Amino acid sequence: MIKTLVQKVIGTKNDRELKRYQKRVKKINALEKKYEKYSDDELKEAFNELRNKVINKEATMDEVLEDSFAITREASKRVLGMRHFDVQLIGGIVLHEGRIAEMKTGEGKTLVATLAVALNAMTGEGVHVVTVNDYLARRDATEMGKLYNFLGYSVGCITGDIDDDLERKKQYEADITYGTNNEFGFDYLRDNMKYSLEEMVQRGHNYAIVDEVDSILIDEARTPLIISGPTNRKLDNYLRADKIAKQLEKDKHFKVDEKDRVILLTEEGISKAEELFGVENLYSLENAILAHHLDQALKANYLFEKDVDYVVRNGEVVIVDEFTGRLSEGRRFSEGLHQALEAKEGVEIKEESQTLADITFQNYFRMYKKLAGMTGTAQTEATEFSQIYNLEVISIPTNRPVIRKDHDDLIFKTEKEKFNAVIKKIKELHKKGQPVLVGTTSIEKNELLHELLKREKIPHSVLNAKHHEQEAEIIAQAGKKGAVTVATNMAGRGVDIKIDDEVKELGGLFILGTERHESRRIDNQLRGRAGRQGDPGESQFFLSLEDNLLRIFGGDRIKNIMERIGIKEGEHIESKMVTRAVEKAQKKVEAMHFESRKYILEYDDVANEQRKTIYKFRKELLNPEYDIESKIKENREEFVENILNECEIFSESPKEDFNLEKLILKLKEELRSDFNLEELSNKDYDELKNYILEKLESEYDKKMSVVDENQRREIERILYLQILDNGWRDHLYQMDILKTGIGLRGYNQKDPLVEYKKESFNLFMELVQNIKFEYIRTLHTIELRDEKEEEEIKRLEEELKKMEEELKSQAVLQYGESIQNEERKTPIVSQKKPKRNEPCPCGSGKKYKHCCGKSGPKKGVLAESHV
Repeated sequence: MIKTLVQKVIGTKNDRELKRYQKRVKKINALEKKYEKYSDDELKEAFNELRNKVINKEATMDEVLEDSFAITREASKRVLGMRHFDVQLIGGIVLHEGRIAEMKTGEGKTLVATLAVALNAMTGEGVHVVTVNDYLARRDATEMGKLYNFLGYSVGCITGDIDDDLERKKQYEADITYGTNNEFGFDYLRDNMKYSLEEMVQRGHNYAIVDEVDSILIDEARTPLIISGPTNRKLDNYLRADKIAKQLEKDKHFKVDEKDRVILLTEEGISKAEELFGVENLYSLENAILAHHLDQALKANYLFEKDVDYVVRNGEVVIVDEFTGRLSEGRRFSEGLHQALEAKEGVEIKEESQTLADITFQNYFRMYKKLAGMTGTAQTEATEFSQIYNLEVISIPTNRPVIRKDHDDLIFKTEKEKFNAVIKKIKELHKKGQPVLVGTTSIEKNELLHELLKREKIPHSVLNAKHHEQEAEIIAQAGKKGAVTVATNMAGRGVDIKIDDEVKELGGLFILGTERHESRRIDNQLRGRAGRQGDPGESQFFLSLEDNLLRIFGGDRIKNIMERIGIKEGEHIESKMVTRAVEKAQKKVEAMHFESRKYILEYDDVANEQRKTIYKFRKELLNPEYDIESKIKENREEFVENILNECEIFSESPKEDFNLEKLILKLKEELRSDFNLEELSNKDYDELKNYILEKLESEYDKKMSVVDENQRREIERILYLQILDNGWRDHLYQMDILKTGIGLRGYNQKDPLVEYKKESFNLFMELVQNIKFEYIRTLHTIELRDEKEEEEIKRLEEELKKMEEELKSQAVLQYGESIQNEERKTPIVSQKKPKRNEPCPCGSGKKYKHCCGKSGPKKGVLAESHV
């Protein structure tokens, strides 16, 4: 009560911030007449002077903001024919300050971004503008690019169809780069797998503006970006588990918890599964993989629905994004779930993959020095934006008041009754000529409605993940008189639906929601398709007690209300109390999803610190100026100290107790270096260590003397990178395994996150040591040969082969075929280079293509393992 009273007197924090921004807007408006008088060249020159001041640190961006915004607005009037409204100027200041501008649909967020982009690009460090799809990235880069070009900026655009790294690098080198969140994130991961600085495409993370920030930083944040490779696991287990899952009975053998999306086997179910698998204990260590496959098969069959969670297209299971309703091409469910779905649908099962590099969107976007965002709906997630990204949400008033009528929800008992009412309402609106956009939460419901409308012979357009190529075109036509468009809730986000005067007279666009989404924001986004820029419009949701949200999270309470009132078939209730109950159910789900995202982030934060350490060192190695010689000496000393410890030779022990025989064997085995008792005897710990180090260094220098200094450093650098990458991949696999089972520690009254931090730290320390030691082993066991020498060996091999064939043919001519079956001596040829899939001769146990054959030193030098 006191808080409400204070807010009435002095206003909310949002109100106070808006007042502060309005003072700056007055200053920008005061400059309009000044810059209107400038010619195009004078305007460009004035902007260039501001840029030079910022570059030369004579002024800060904040100090030149008013002039920069005024010039950008004037340039926009001339180039685009669009003048920024005052509320758009406020939006621009919010974005410049690294905050989220909440602006309703149709308020021109694309134009708002130009103000902050033009100002922040002055530093020359690059600005990234992030959009939800390739179409919007291309559209905005092309349309707004005209304005940026006028101001002297270059504009790039990153889309999924750019395969050439040089082309990608060129787009990133532009002052301003548009692209999707996936492309920016994957390029970062790919860059950290490259073997030279020249191959890296991104040039840093300076400032990013994220369009539809709630969709990218919240909805998609539950799915990390992963670059993966095959694991070579058996695929028949997926089919076996699927067959068994289909033989188990629901409620008898297992319980389905739709709320938490888990399936629990009963005692009877475990016994039945053991019988069908033919094992004694399904949960013993050797059968753990079978239990995991069965769990995923049950989820695939009883929790994941075709045409809701995924579609089958061209013999492939393709994920449907639950928030956008779009197909997520190339994305696959992890931990064997995708393979379980492939087994369920009887399509080709593709190999399960292993993580080679990964990052969450939260940790990717937190790398930017400054981050900002725009959306029509952010206040419902303000807490998450603040806690996770340190981003404050500022709600900006509309340019014209919103006059859209938002009607109360209508609630029916059954889904059938609800859809009958929906069709009746659509017929009524269509007859009147008022355009209607019908929102559905899944493809399945979308296609059901399509069939019902076809039956009623109502002309309509359908937009879902199966027909998303024409998305922008279909959505743009949705405001025409008499148009009926059936779309998944988020379809057409970022595309304006324009209406003419005749449609305005009819009441504007009618938004008809057929189900409430789990998130209030998605419902608000759907509503926001109508009533833009002061246009008329209406919105209403039709719900039923059989809808997933109400059935799982809030049905009983609403059901009781309906039963008390005594609702008959076909009737509905319309009440504020019911609408509040629905919103309460949505808040429950939002809180659950927030916890889920927080959980993913807490675990990824552990890996993120390790990732940053590895990637930072990797980047240092790529720099030709890096002092790799000192690093080798440091690693060699650590390696020798470790060998001495393993041989129980310590600084405090008397030299008579030193086990020199074991030490000699160890040095021979690990480094192929020959030492004898005589040279190592009668030395204390420091003398012994220094003697071994000097000899090893001398042997190494002698071996590397066949190449020049630059080639030597290049070989050392490439080898270090290969060993680092292989070690990091193995480490990520270990971390995946650790994460999968860590939750069970909770049953032992231990905090799984604390345990994960502890275990992953130990794994990381082990990784660091293993990389250093493997590097020293490799450097001391490779042999270098001049390329001329290699060519000579190849020539001799070919000559010997020819001689062998000639001898063979002569023998056949003289003695007939029988000679071929007799034993005879063949010329000795040197060992051939192993094939790509053969075991590597270095003894690592890996395939040649993944080890020494992966990326060799520069031309002119050949490295091979000395076995």
